[in-house]
Amino acid sequence: MADEPGILHADLDAFYASVEQRDDPRLRGRPVIVGAGVVLAASYEAKACGVRTAMGGRQARWLCPDAIVVPPRMNAYAAASKAVFAVFDDTTPLVEALSIDEAFLDVRGLRHIAGTPTEIAAGLRRAVRERVGLVITVGAARTKFLAKVASGVAKPDGLLVVPVDGELSFLHPLPVQRLWGVGQVTAEKLRNRGITTVAEVAEMEERALVSMLGPASGHHLHALAHNRDPRPVIVGRRRRSIGSQCALGRRRLSSAELDARLIGLVDRVCRRLRAAHRLCRTVVLRLRFDDFTRITRSHTMPASTADTAPVLFALRSLLHGCAELIRERGITLLGVALANLDDGASVQLELPFGHRNLGDLDVVLDRVQNRYGASSITRGVLLGTDQGLSVPLLPD
Repeated sequence: MADEPGILHADLDAFYASVEQRDDPRLRGRPVIVGAGVVLAASYEAKACGVRTAMGGRQARWLCPDAIVVPPRMNAYAAASKAVFAVFDDTTPLVEALSIDEAFLDVRGLRHIAGTPTEIAAGLRRAVRERVGLVITVGAARTKFLAKVASGVAKPDGLLVVPVDGELSFLHPLPVQRLWGVGQVTAEKLRNRGITTVAEVAEMEERALVSMLGPASGHHLHALAHNRDPRPVIVGRRRRSIGSQCALGRRRLSSAELDARLIGLVDRVCRRLRAAHRLCRTVVLRLRFDDFTRITRSHTMPASTADTAPVLFALRSLLHGCAELIRERGITLLGVALANLDDGASVQLELPFGHRNLGDLDVVLDRVQNRYGASSITRGVLLGTDQGLSVPLLPD
């Protein structure tokens, strides 16, 4: 690792809601909720009342009756993201995008050109505010992990640089949830052993963590608790998975309605898969229930594919296997992901009619949608159904 905190994690604050407040002066300083049925984003004024992303709209309005609810404008968010990433690219050529509103930047070696990492981070925040009109929080440290932790601690509208000689004194008092990979289940396992801080994780022997959490999580958390993270900032990293999800609300859906939602999601992700010239081997189904519990199911297919039909068949089988849980608990969110991706460069994906790797319907849909837009043609089963918003994404 370098001897200076030269890795920045830059993260826009309440991105969708901040764009709305930027574009409409009447919303500034007021609680704003983006999305009516389900909260897509909330301003910090709304978050102060307990409103959170993915919360139901009714509950959000009950918690924050003064909130102003606005419909999402995905084109505006995509444009704002593009403008912010232009600022990133002007700061350093080493930018690793994580999502449309956050990235890692490696600014080591720029001291004689642009100043210290602290000065560069301050200049980045100033440039985003002046050129894009948005607030961004930046954390700086020697490792990607610690830079991301620093930005989380500094939010909102902050800058936090972790000095080299103060890394562990900053990290160790934090709750274990600050460690990458510690979700609700892992946190509960640690809490049952009386472990609540990063320092307590660091004090454990590695083999004890492995015994408790398994090899992958145990080794991973032990390393992070000692701030061991040698990963470099990687430019142009391709996605390891391609996914999409839709909120379903609280109304009970029939099997046919749920199947239509699944078809829409599969169409969407398979079209992205083919556009990126990639193939998938593993499909993943994610469900969220009325009681806010979640489950994930996956299946690895015999061969990699970019064809919608086998992907849909596999996901339908996974969804059918969850039918009893859905009847008992209700379902509020359906998500799919394509993982275990291969580069499709060696497989011809030019989409001639009758191509052996793609069904004819895939060919027709891709050709027409590429030329006339995603809404120009659709499957008959999807007519009249709400397939949800198409969220702006980084390139696949």
